[in-house]
Amino acid sequence: MILIFSGTGNSAYVARQLGELLQEETIDVFARIRDKDTTALQSSRPWIVVCPTYAWRIPRILHQWLENTALEGCRSIYFVMTCGDNIGYAEKTLKTLCAAKHMDFCGCYPIVMPENYIALFTTPTKKEALVLLRRAEGKIAKAADMIRLGKHFPEPTIRWRDRLSSGLVNDAFYPMFVHAKKFYVKESCISCGQCARQCPLHNIHMENGKPVWGKACTHCMACICRCPAEAIEYGKHSRGLPRYVCPK
Repeated sequence: MILIFSGTGNSAYVARQLGELLQEETIDVFARIRDKDTTALQSSRPWIVVCPTYAWRIPRILHQWLENTALEGCRSIYFVMTCGDNIGYAEKTLKTLCAAKHMDFCGCYPIVMPENYIALFTTPTKKEALVLLRRAEGKIAKAADMIRLGKHFPEPTIRWRDRLSSGLVNDAFYPMFVHAKKFYVKESCISCGQCARQCPLHNIHMENGKPVWGKACTHCMACICRCPAEAIEYGKHSRGLPRYVCPK
């Protein structure tokens, strides 16, 4: 069974490709987190978690959901992580998580995808994104082959900066940068409420037809990138940048 967490579509695309190659069922964890649904899940085949990389680890809200949700049946679990560059030493916390859940950690597999973190980086044009997606297809196929054969993903070479990125940097990044203070809406807002419906933490509500952000943001970028009117900005950084949603 494939568990998907995806804000702007990169991880959903990878999960769909894996699902087709492996003939596996997919579950939208993004929606389950939004609905506070921690109902136990059952699978007779290995679990496959497909998710983005947030500051060189899996998203914290996904980690918490996995801690609180019973995954019954097969005890093997794979993690496929989409990223803009690398996943650091993400597997350290995942090994601890899996040990606590009495599951067999079968490794982390990074797949470089188009950048979606519009709050900090430059997002690609559709043409640029499609080039990166084509490059990712081979990696997705390799991941599927290893899972099909029951092989663990290869152990990565961990450098000191990987430990630093997934450790101290991640710990500092969340309180310093992961907040909704810089989001604002322009006059071009059409009051559709799409941003509020997309938020996995119910951190957005509508007031007088306009979105208002609370304090529980996870920086999934679903609100700003999926706004049909491109009416949401994140400080000055997002101005003029393409809104990235996976084009496939």
